[in-house]
Amino acid sequence: MDYRDSPEEAAFRARLRAWLAENAAQFRATGDEYWHQAGRWHVALYEAGFFGLSWPKKYGGHELPPVYDVILDEELALAGAPPRPSLGYLVHGLDRHGSEELALRFLPGMINGTERWCQGFSEPGAGSDLASLTTRAERDGDEYVIHGHKIWTSYSDVADWCLLLARTDPDAPRHRGISAFVVWMHQPGVEQRPLKMINGVSAEFGQVIFDGARVPATNMVGRPGDGWKLAMTVVGHEREPSTLGYAARYRKTVRALAAAVAERGAEPPDDLRWAAVQAEMLRLHVRRRLSEQLDGITHTSDGSLDKLLMTWVEQSVGHAALTVSGTRDPEMLATYLYSRAQSVMGGTSQIQKNIIAGRILGLPTA
Repeated sequence: MDYRDSPEEAAFRARLRAWLAENAAQFRATGDEYWHQAGRWHVALYEAGFFGLSWPKKYGGHELPPVYDVILDEELALAGAPPRPSLGYLVHGLDRHGSEELALRFLPGMINGTERWCQGFSEPGAGSDLASLTTRAERDGDEYVIHGHKIWTSYSDVADWCLLLARTDPDAPRHRGISAFVVWMHQPGVEQRPLKMINGVSAEFGQVIFDGARVPATNMVGRPGDGWKLAMTVVGHEREPSTLGYAARYRKTVRALAAAVAERGAEPPDDLRWAAVQAEMLRLHVRRRLSEQLDGITHTSDGSLDKLLMTWVEQSVGHAALTVSGTRDPEMLATYLYSRAQSVMGGTSQIQKNIIAGRILGLPTA
């Protein structure tokens, strides 16, 4: 495959690069400020025509080939700008499993940034094992009443809506008794509590207590018991490196570390050499995935392989950052600390290996 830009892609890249040169600096931040300005960054990208590039026009997207998302990711990394907001997995979930009415109501606001969203999947006792979740939704007339506890919920402190998984049939097999809902977050019965990360950030994740919150039955996504199908669509897209778009950022960090080593006149340590190999491997893997997308190939369980690769690369880069900079550079120290979470977030590495073993390699489960 020829990875060089077509004339149309080159023109898009040039326009994006010019816009970033004028606007990216005001959004560079670290710590909690990085997360506090995420909403403004989303709106700025959308209004400039650089968000929702590959999503349907009827929802506010541009219906461009996915290569434009890759160009966007690359240029954002080069400019030192924040990554594009990671909403693709929610968009795919609602678009594929929700009714047309539900999609037309919620996807435009999700894409243009006028309505903020969070994802209510993980629970204190059911992280990677979503099927064991205990949050329940009980029918009461034309509404469902929600009781439960969600954790590791990104943007829960600012979200207007939550795509929530809850058990609607406690007597059904655990994968079949789960339903999905779009829940309004600004109502009685919803309590948000911050979670402080090891890197000091407290604005990225939260835990949410649902104690009698209500949701109209019309806000169910799909039919009762369809929640597991939606969850698999969501986590499948969440685990794709081409959706998350961090490959270019890993390469940029590796290059910055190499420059720091060269400035000291030292030889690159083995950790840095390995991180460079890993980052290049992921870049080529993402390109292959892009080529497959352009050929109309969709991935399901392969997302677990993508997630494992991302984990290995991010943690290799994190180790290199610690080896080269130690604790002297706060940004590189934060890179290392954050990388430790990669083997847990989005499904633990152990869960991904089980999925690969059972669903891709066909190995017996017992």
